[in-house]
Amino acid sequence: MEETTLNNDIHAKLVEKFGDKVTAVSEPYGLLTFVTYKDVIVNVLSHLKEELKFNFLTDITAVHYPGQDHGIAVVYHLNNMVERVRIRIKVFISEQNPTIPTATTVWKGANWMERETYDFFGVDFEGHPDLRRILNMDDLGVHPMLKQYPLEDPNRVDKKDEFFGR
Repeated sequence: MEETTLNNDIHAKLVEKFGDKVTAVSEPYGLLTFVTYKDVIVNVLSHLKEELKFNFLTDITAVHYPGQDHGIAVVYHLNNMVERVRIRIKVFISEQNPTIPTATTVWKGANWMERETYDFFGVDFEGHPDLRRILNMDDLGVHPMLKQYPLEDPNRVDKKDEFFGR
């Protein structure tokens, strides 16, 4: 079956089940992408796994959009290995209260991915069995992938203009 036709079928089935909770549908490079909401994300993921045979959770990560209304996007990549189809789901959450239900109830493998996303972006996965840092130090008071920090240390003396005749 052609990729676009398959994506259209998947989209139609999602809209039939979830209605207006499936928005911003696009197909960059043939990858079906849509936005949903945190109150239905577990139901959407369960439906994709059980009914539409997206049997492999490839990745969970986040994207920070500083200064914008939607703040942080939690991004899920799923794969239907039988029909060889991939899908991307985005859920936008508040930067001030970055919480979303855990996907470990659907895939046990989400455990590590959610811990990594928590570690780097500060996203709190509600109901996660062991949400703690895995790559950064426990006492690190920041989440390094959030774009809240200057790119360079302002105290570096080798970057002062007066040393370069400016």
